Amino acid sequence: MITTRAMNVILSLLVWQLLCMAGKSHRNLARAATLGEWKQLPENIGVSAMHMQLLYNDRVIIFDRTDFGPSNLSLPNGVCRYNPDDLALKVDCTAHSLEYDVKANSFRPLMVQTYRFCSSGSVLADGRLLQTGGFNDGEKKYRVFRPCADCDWQEFDRLNAPRWYATNHILPDGRIIVIGGRRSFNYEFYPTSKTLIDFPVLVQTNDPGEENNLYPFVHLNVDGNLFIFANNRAILFDYNKNSIVRMYPQIPGGDPRNYASSGSSVLLPLSTDGTEAEVLVFGGAPRGSYAQASKGVFVTALSTCGRIKITDASPQWLMENMPTPRVMNDMTLLPDGNVLIVNGASRGTSGHERATNLVLSPVIYFPDKAVGGSNPHEGYVFSGVDFPTDLTLEAFSPAYLHTEFDSIRPTIVLPTAHASVNYGEILRVQYTISGTLSSREVSVTMVSPSFATHSYSMNQRLLQLGGGNSIKVGTSTYTTEVRTPKSSILAPSGYYILYVIHQGIPSVGTWVHISSKQSAEW
Repeated sequence: MITTRAMNVILSLLVWQLLCMAGKSHRNLARAATLGEWKQLPENIGVSAMHMQLLYNDRVIIFDRTDFGPSNLSLPNGVCRYNPDDLALKVDCTAHSLEYDVKANSFRPLMVQTYRFCSSGSVLADGRLLQTGGFNDGEKKYRVFRPCADCDWQEFDRLNAPRWYATNHILPDGRIIVIGGRRSFNYEFYPTSKTLIDFPVLVQTNDPGEENNLYPFVHLNVDGNLFIFANNRAILFDYNKNSIVRMYPQIPGGDPRNYASSGSSVLLPLSTDGTEAEVLVFGGAPRGSYAQASKGVFVTALSTCGRIKITDASPQWLMENMPTPRVMNDMTLLPDGNVLIVNGASRGTSGHERATNLVLSPVIYFPDKAVGGSNPHEGYVFSGVDFPTDLTLEAFSPAYLHTEFDSIRPTIVLPTAHASVNYGEILRVQYTISGTLSSREVSVTMVSPSFATHSYSMNQRLLQLGGGNSIKVGTSTYTTEVRTPKSSILAPSGYYILYVIHQGIPSVGTWVHISSKQSAEW
């Protein structure tokens, strides 16, 4: 079971420095999130949190780049990294990765051997973290981290192409697809083989001198195909046949949304009937912003938000204006299905020191009604600049975690932590509420924790399992029956966080594992 502190931090770390709260609205679909409070965790974790992944043991794996010099976290017991290919230090006795223990509010250093900055990742069906690519000596490496008390990274040299700024996504059969990367207009799969498949879409969407199609947004559709958005356009892609199933309209305005004009994207919550899917894309920078920023001219970022129902027969983009322009924003799905938008700048673009005017206010997007540090520099710079490197770790306690809601907050009794569930079965969820139950305002969701970096959270997915049928089975104790996703197309095998929502107030989450025989074999 995830503790209250763990819930705060988990929600805060899924997208670098996540802020959380819930609420209701109507036509003003996005609203500034002003309630709640920050709490500083470790003042200095020694490593900039450029990449993050929450694991099922309530640990968050954090890592940054090598090849720039020492970090502020030493490796233990006099251990040093010896790497003749390192561009800055051939012998480095500092860590560039760490494991943060959410419950204990502590961290331990991990060993990084090669450059993995601007890389990609996914959690495998058995809970191991797979991380792919990087730059220099790390561009064709993949690494695996197994959750355990004293585990560390294992590194392998088997990728078929350099993977720098690529995107990963877990597939229904448990494999991982790795798409793109700088000058890598192709894709491949993990477990690795010698197969490298050309992907011309990445050539077609590459803007000379700016690219604007790195870290493509990839979402698994309810039909098993992949929705892939690069630059300003999207396709539905059958990766088994290497064929485009359909092409979607260009997003209105035609401006780019991917790195270096970094916006963000989420797949909106799915129901277990698996008939509809909708994608949200927000933020980014107008075309040419990267070149302008290189000259010291910081163009105003995009303030538009587009959503498209990718399962419609004739899908069209619905465009909305958000409260503020943002580039390098992060989006995450909250347990209640609303979308949190946080971080970023209102002028400029991605890249070292190419943005200004930080946006510090989070925004909540209501689809049904219509953090850890930072470093914008090439190395760690703590003084003499507008935005010094920040190595703090912070959590934001959302309004719905306030003690005034304790009487209506559910506490999950069953399933127990790390319980195994099957596809398409009736799941009996038991919970307690000390106050008065409003049975029609009970719902159950399950969320896959994502790999967060560069304004995009890979593999992010929320399933709405149902609710509203609670039965009292004891003193302040209730059960509600919901149906689990019917297949691994809706919910690829792996670990998810299960929540009970009552009157808009989520419980503390509990981990469940859903699997199929095929995916368990990878």
